[in-house]
Amino acid sequence: MSESLAGTWTLVAWRRIAEDGTVSYPLGEKASGLLSYADNGRMTVQITGANRAELDTDDPLGGDEGARAEAYSTYLAYFGTYEVQGQSVLHRIEGSLYPNWAGQCQIRPFTDESGDLVLSTPPMRLADGSTVVNELAWRRDKR
Repeated sequence: MSESLAGTWTLVAWRRIAEDGTVSYPLGEKASGLLSYADNGRMTVQITGANRAELDTDDPLGGDEGARAEAYSTYLAYFGTYEVQGQSVLHRIEGSLYPNWAGQCQIRPFTDESGDLVLSTPPMRLADGSTVVNELAWRRDKR
């Protein structure tokens, strides 16, 4: 991309591509999200599945543990800093809903596809032994 990544981006699609070319959508085809890259090198990302069930409590840390676990498994979020290196962006994660990512540096190669920013993960092995690549397409928020 010829312009800076700084700004806010809205999720177009999160595609998970299997070794055989099969495409799935981890949080559904209507997932939504916001990616923000600040000029000062800070970043945050929030992604949520569509039509999430509400919890039967006013306390976001209370109520039924199973219901909370189910609801929170349809949401992905982390924050930290970023640095562009060539055609990749490095996310240095300080905190995450998925605690295993805290303290990690994740490299995301990126491309420009018709003006959309497409970030990719390296191939990753899932719990079932299959290998996938995640592609997250983002559109610059013009607001």
